[in-house]
Amino acid sequence: MSVHSAAIEWLRGEERFVDNRYSRRHAVAFDGGANWRLSSWPESVRVPFSDPSAVDPEELFVASLASCHMLWFLSIAAKAGSCVDSYRDAAEGRMADGGGRGRANGDGNGHAAAALPFFG
Repeated sequence: MSVHSAAIEWLRGEERFVDNRYSRRHAVAFDGGANWRLSSWPESVRVPFSDPSAVDPEELFVASLASCHMLWFLSIAAKAGSCVDSYRDAAEGRMADGGGRGRANGDGNGHAAAALPFFG
């Protein structure tokens, strides 16, 4: 079994917090050393309480799935003896409204295009 970790840090600062007027900006440090700024999606929490320039968790989830899909595809192509010159994916995830019940259903669609020259 492999273990993967991410350290999340959020600081209140001078904001009151109890009136729901606080920044959703936070930081994540990954076990490999990468540090990213994250925030809520600006359409769910308005600016200035969210940061449109930061990555939101939903984007990160879509990117994670797209990255796994690409790595899986590349491994299959390599094992089959196919040479892949490039890979581009414009992944998109859709989250349905949970109807006020705090529940959401995901419907992600990714599209991949890869150059696959075959040899032999």
